[in-house]
Amino acid sequence: MTYEEYLDEVTTLIFEKYGLDEAAAVKLVVAAQDNEFFVKHDDDKKLRTIDQAHKDAKTIYDAANAVKAKPKR
Repeated sequence: MTYEEYLDEVTTLIFEKYGLDEAAAVKLVVAAQDNEFFVKHDDDKKLRTIDQAHKDAKTIYDAANAVKAKPKR
């Protein structure tokens, strides 16, 4: 799949699997992209698979929740 299709797939998986609304899922994927999470995916087509999308959706979702759960000082 193309890089753009891959990002769409990850976004859809976050929406479907983790119960976020579409806007929140898009926001997580855009933030991950801004943090260069997907640089290797852009360079290597082999990383743009459905199985990898499931893994990346979980990683991105878990990372966002870890930030929310982190106590403020």
